[in-house]
Amino acid sequence: MEPQLGPEAAALRPGWLALLLWVSALSCSFSLPASSLSSLVPQVRTSYNFGRTFLSLDKCNACIGTSICKKFFKEEIRSDNWLASHLGLPPDFLLSYPANYSDDSKIWRPVEIFRLVSKYQNEISDRRICASASAPKTCSIERVLRKTERFQKWLQAKRLTPDLVQRLLDRVVRRYAEVADAGSIFMDHFTDRDKLRLLYTLAVNSHPILLQIFPGAEGWPLPKYLGSCGRFLVSTSTRPLQEFYDAPPDQAADLAYQLLGVLESLRSNDLNYLFYFTHIDAGMFGVFNNGHLFIRDASAVGVIDKQEGSQEATRAGENKDIFSCLVSGCQAQLPSCESISEKQSLVLVCQKLLPRLLQGRFPSPVQDDIDSVLAQCGDSTRPDPEVLGAASRLKDILRPLRTCDSRFAYRYPDCKYNDKF
Repeated sequence: MEPQLGPEAAALRPGWLALLLWVSALSCSFSLPASSLSSLVPQVRTSYNFGRTFLSLDKCNACIGTSICKKFFKEEIRSDNWLASHLGLPPDFLLSYPANYSDDSKIWRPVEIFRLVSKYQNEISDRRICASASAPKTCSIERVLRKTERFQKWLQAKRLTPDLVQRLLDRVVRRYAEVADAGSIFMDHFTDRDKLRLLYTLAVNSHPILLQIFPGAEGWPLPKYLGSCGRFLVSTSTRPLQEFYDAPPDQAADLAYQLLGVLESLRSNDLNYLFYFTHIDAGMFGVFNNGHLFIRDASAVGVIDKQEGSQEATRAGENKDIFSCLVSGCQAQLPSCESISEKQSLVLVCQKLLPRLLQGRFPSPVQDDIDSVLAQCGDSTRPDPEVLGAASRLKDILRPLRTCDSRFAYRYPDCKYNDKF
C-alpha cells in the first residue's frame, strides 16, 4: 500500500515536478496590512444569529475571504435546521453543513458550507501564530502575520514567483475569485488584504483554490466555487459517496466506472497536469442529483505540472516559517515530487472505495473477474503499467453492467444513442 502522505505533500516545488499546492507553495512570500471589514460586509441584523464569530469574520484578514458574506447576511443562504434566530447556530464541531442558496429568494438550490479545517485545528493554528511572535493567546493574528518576512516579500512581488514563472501559479493569480478584478498574471490588482487571504488559504487548505483554478465549467471534476465568508466556503452540493454503498448493482457499477474515469482524467489531460490524492476516503467524492460523480473535497489533492520539465530549481533546504506550521506542525518532511507515482491514486481507490461498492454485488463469473482485477489494481507492489492496465480492464468489465435509464440523468438519454456510455 502506498504511504499516506500528509497535507505537506501538496507543497509547491518548481521543476518538472512543478507544483504541489499547499503551504510551502509560495517560498517567495508576501505581507499584508489589514483593512476594515465594515466596508466589505453588512452589519449582522440583531434578529439573525449567523454571526461574525461563527463565520470567523473576527479573524479576517487571516481567513479565506468575504465574497459571499452578503448572501449570509441577506439570508440568501439558508438551512431549515438553523436559519431562524430562535433555532440557534449549527454545531461548531462539524466540517460541513448542507444549505440552500438563492439569487432571487424564489429559486433555491442545494449547496454545502465547508470549513477548511476543524474549529479545534483553527484554534491550534491561531495559538501557533501568537506563539511564533511570543505573544499572548489573545494577540492580533493578522498583525503577527503581516510582520513576517514572507509577507514583506509578497508586498514587493509583482508575480506569485518573481524568480520562476510557472503555469499553475499564473492560474492561481488569474482565477482567484476573492479579488475584485481577476484575469491578469500580475498581482497589481491584489490589495495587501487579498495577498494575506490567498497565502493564508494556501497554508491551511488548498481546496478552495483548486475549485477556482480548475472549474467544473471547463470539464474538471470539481463542484462550483460560490464564494467564501470568513473561514467558510460555499460550493454546490453533492451527496457523499458512502451514502451509495448499498446502491443497486447497476448504480454501483456506474459510480465505480465514473470514479475510475475521474482518476484517469486527473492523470492524463490536455494541460499536462498530474493530480494525485495523498490519502482517500469516501467523503472526498460526492454525487450530484443527476447521478454525476465529482470530487467533493479536494483538500488531499496535489498537482504536479509535468510540462515544466526543464527547470530543476529545488529548494530542499528552504527555511520554514509560521505559514509552514499552521496545520501539520513544523517537523514534517515534505516529500519530493519524484516520489509520486501515477498509480498512487488508483491503488488507494482500489483498496479503500471500490471494494465497498463492488464486492458481492454481481453473479459469477462477473464477480470473480471484478474481485481479481480489484486485487491487482490495489496492489501497491506492482509497477505502474500493471496497475493502470488493471484499472482499464475493470472499466471494461463495468461498462456493460450499467443501465441506460432516467435515474442516470447526467448521461440520459444520450446513452441510448452513444456507445461510449
